[in-house]
Amino acid sequence: MDTKKLRQKILDLAIHGKLVPQDPNDEPASVLLERIKVEKERLIKEGKIKRSKKSAKTSDTPHYENVPFEVPDNWVWMTLGEVGTWQSGGTPSRSNKTYYGGNIPWLKTGDLNDGLISDIPESITEEAVANSSAKINPAGSVLIAMYGATIGKLGILTFPATTNQACCACIEFNAITQLYLFYFLLSQRNGFIAKGGGGAQPNISKEIIVNTFIPLPPLSEQQRIVMEIEKWFALIDQVEQGKADLQNTIKQTKSKILDLAIHGKLVPQDPNDEPAIKLLKRINPDFTPCDNGHYPFDVPNEWKWCKMNDLCSFLSRGKSPKYSEDDKTYPVFAQKCNLKEGGISLEQAKFLDPSTINKWDSKYKLQTGDVLVNSTGTGTVGRTRLFDESCLGKYPFVVPDSHVSVVRTYEEINSEYVFAYMSSQLIQQYIEDNLAGSTNQKELYIGVLENLYFPLPPIKEQQRIVQKIEKLFSILDNIQNAFRSVFVYTSKG
Repeated sequence: MDTKKLRQKILDLAIHGKLVPQDPNDEPASVLLERIKVEKERLIKEGKIKRSKKSAKTSDTPHYENVPFEVPDNWVWMTLGEVGTWQSGGTPSRSNKTYYGGNIPWLKTGDLNDGLISDIPESITEEAVANSSAKINPAGSVLIAMYGATIGKLGILTFPATTNQACCACIEFNAITQLYLFYFLLSQRNGFIAKGGGGAQPNISKEIIVNTFIPLPPLSEQQRIVMEIEKWFALIDQVEQGKADLQNTIKQTKSKILDLAIHGKLVPQDPNDEPAIKLLKRINPDFTPCDNGHYPFDVPNEWKWCKMNDLCSFLSRGKSPKYSEDDKTYPVFAQKCNLKEGGISLEQAKFLDPSTINKWDSKYKLQTGDVLVNSTGTGTVGRTRLFDESCLGKYPFVVPDSHVSVVRTYEEINSEYVFAYMSSQLIQQYIEDNLAGSTNQKELYIGVLENLYFPLPPIKEQQRIVQKIEKLFSILDNIQNAFRSVFVYTSKG
């Protein structure tokens, strides 16, 4: 499992505003910045603080052109220099022994650990601070390495300390939480390394750092983002240490990927895509949007809410077949063909009595792209799989029995995206909440599927989403396979 890439993906989602939902009740970051500016002006007039050169030049909430990417409406773009006060350190003369061994911790970039700094081996004296460019950084300062092999390495001071000149520290925070800044810097490590060049001693400067753009969410959302990042990182830590149930961890991660996908947060939107409403009108010129304002969640502007029935050329339960005891030509797809561990199999299928073939309309013959949903049973109802004709092998066709529903969309709809939506935790819970029958025999009526609200993206975005899901799921499957291989190897050892 490439956990490094997984961590980076989580950080990328976070700083794009796609890791946690926005809350309309949050105070927008622009309002917070305006309030801070007014408070500073008050303190300046009262003589409690002096006006800095930067604050004298900056009178309004900044607005930048050509920012790296779009962010939610209640975020703002700033530079790192505007969200905090930064300073670099210095190295007292090594030739003066009275400068070293004092009571002031002195950090070198090799001491950075991408976490809380609780131990610094070397120290300097007050005399060293007075006679060098070393400066005391307060507890809570966020540190970043600027030179050499450690470029981009981070740390947070848990006590006051000085640093060498290869380290830059943010010592004051303006409308930003310490940990959101920390995780933003972590997300930008590869970018900082690239800016440092590829020489023998790659380096970035304080100037590069303070001029780096940062997307600033409302304070409340910053806190939610940090909590979500740390939840996912803790899970990855457990996987790396072999302490977690890997199968359950992979399952949770895939569920999160599907959740991001159906909310329009897994891939970027493209303004050049044909809006979903045009696709729906092309399928059915009489399509009427179901605009009732009671949708499960908000979707991007070019998406369109519709109902599952609007997308389907065939949506039906199967039929009760007459089985054959001897003829093994025509398999009947039953609940057990939707495998618990994923995928489908005809190994345990029963077979249709060939004398009844004429009673089965051709639309009941399963096709590649059919989404198959178990519609009765205890423990298996709602289980959703995607049919592929490649599994037929020697069989000419396969038909579903009455315990399985077939969701067959029009050709213009990406059936793999439909399968992703149906497999998401949100829809699996919807199915569970809308089952009929007794505790011992649950049943999913076809009307529940027909009236299922569906967030339809533009067709090109459907394709991008499916590609991204396949790529991320492949990474997770490779991780799981790698862990299995290690387990088998160590068990034999």
